[in-house]
Amino acid sequence: MIRIGHGYDVHKLVENRDLILGGVKIPHTLGLLGHSDADVLLHAISDALLGALALGDIGKHFPDTDPTYKGADSLELLRQVVALIEKEGYTLGNLDAIVIAQAPKLRPYIDTMRQNIADACHADISQISVKATTEERLGFTGREEGISAHCVCLLVKKSEG
Repeated sequence: MIRIGHGYDVHKLVENRDLILGGVKIPHTLGLLGHSDADVLLHAISDALLGALALGDIGKHFPDTDPTYKGADSLELLRQVVALIEKEGYTLGNLDAIVIAQAPKLRPYIDTMRQNIADACHADISQISVKATTEERLGFTGREEGISAHCVCLLVKKSEG
């Protein structure tokens, strides 16, 4: 049995915050605002995984009203989501994610992001696709007000026995 999920996240860019995407700290003048480390890529991935099994979203599992998650490492949150997926008897088939950001250029960091995600998902890097694009200076991402990310994933039921 297979299940498909889609995730989306967006965070505002602000001063005096680190920019963390895919578990990688990226040099930039602005960072993402959020209760956790605000890693939009990992949040979109987590939501896709949870959504594939109708388990809600990361806000349900890691609410921003809970001080436990203040400044949380989103790679650790993703590991917890993967544990939930595995408890349900599923494993990752593959995922395809895209980050929408006018700046900075993300190409130098993509392979490290893919490896971080693969490790957290107990997967091979060949199962993880991460892309980046701009919106040609259109919309809030084009004006560098925020960064968004989308992810689709395929989960596969583990065989019994």
